[in-house]
Amino acid sequence: MAALGPSSTALELAEGLRRRELSAVELLDACLAAVDERNPELNAVIWRNDEQARVAAADADNRLAAGEDAPFLGVPLPIKDLTPVAGWPVSFGSQGGPRGVSDESELVVDALARAGFVLCGRTNTPEFGVVTVAENSRYGITRNPWDLDRSPGGSSGGAAAAVAGGMFPIAHANDGGGSIRIPASYCGLVGFKPSRGRVPRLAQSWLGAVVEGVVARTVADSVVVLDQISAADPLAWYNAPAAARPFAQELDTPPGHLRIGLMAQAPLGMPTDEACTAAARAAADALEQLGHDVEEVEVPTISEEMVPPFIVLTQAGLAEYEGVDWSAVEPHIAHQRAASHELGADDYVQAARTLELLSRREVARWGRDFDMLLTPTSAILPPRAGAVLEAQHAAPDQPVSDVVASVAFTAFGNVAGLPAVSLPLYWTDADLPVGVQLTAGPWQEARLISVAAQLEQAQPWSDRSPSATAAS
Repeated sequence: MAALGPSSTALELAEGLRRRELSAVELLDACLAAVDERNPELNAVIWRNDEQARVAAADADNRLAAGEDAPFLGVPLPIKDLTPVAGWPVSFGSQGGPRGVSDESELVVDALARAGFVLCGRTNTPEFGVVTVAENSRYGITRNPWDLDRSPGGSSGGAAAAVAGGMFPIAHANDGGGSIRIPASYCGLVGFKPSRGRVPRLAQSWLGAVVEGVVARTVADSVVVLDQISAADPLAWYNAPAAARPFAQELDTPPGHLRIGLMAQAPLGMPTDEACTAAARAAADALEQLGHDVEEVEVPTISEEMVPPFIVLTQAGLAEYEGVDWSAVEPHIAHQRAASHELGADDYVQAARTLELLSRREVARWGRDFDMLLTPTSAILPPRAGAVLEAQHAAPDQPVSDVVASVAFTAFGNVAGLPAVSLPLYWTDADLPVGVQLTAGPWQEARLISVAAQLEQAQPWSDRSPSATAAS
């Protein structure tokens, strides 16, 4: 077995810490040394709290010595720069971000701390998380460890680059239109998006389309974290139905015979990269070999009916951010902010109603026409680093084609609140990862986990990692 370190899985490290094969302080220092070495070219980590993290790691060592058994006690984990942490600054990736530090943590942060993680540093994100790359005017461009000329995606691109780049075993992420799954696809990681209301938040964002999670190297890491962050919240307005048992138990549970709907081409005649289509078809072959039935289907994962009301939701969502100097934001955010001021209450209500009715109509197909939907995660390979932000600044009032192509398969899962996962099952001849997405029916994380684990066992990927000397 390879020596334990930042490129190990979070569960491997947690077990090594419990066995005292290394200390939490040693592990943290190894992660920070990896950041020192690799972050200058990747630009994934944009804020550090090394001394505070070392104090937390030393406390974790004391708790381990006392026999405490939090599942990830002593494992380092960075937090995305859209998510408040009490006592930490948060910039939302913006020159106009709040000054000072946050008074209160988002609920997922508290849950991750209870699970034993040593919270350390922040990862890069686009300004307010609204485009699908980790690029902004404040911190610059985050690059993909597999190919430094390409983006790791977004909005959790800094998180994915930090994990794929060997700096941390796992990283916090969140997802409002694909922001966990797209970076996971582009960086060869697992990106699990829970159902609406599964992971509590202080307040729902984008009508609950935004969900919390992690990017990780394995299905098991993602699922054990999900068990830790998904407890019902009695103070919340909405909770997903409780799981029948811990999600981790589904990792070894056969999913049974399933009907898989395959959609290998994006809707609306949108061009789909050949590698993305090939990835989905290769996954379909693997699922058939595992005993499932696969049949071609068409689902409007993005449509002319869905896009306008979803844009209303995201524009209005800028009002959620507090303490922002809106005069200092990037041109496309200034445009969206101005557009949101033109919206009336009736516009927002009609947008929400349209999305809910659309979701009701399309989600009825799960369980009727198929049990699970298989697609590429993205319609394109990772775009050139810097290109998306450049295009967005050049036309701040227009959608960037690469952004639309990135969310062509993912955004529907957020609108409908369905659980979905991106799995690294395919690589191009140039050794670039291409993610494959599975989307399950309402609240069917258990089924999704069992299929994802089945595929991981059949086609393991944990031995693949980007070259330390990826060409730029």
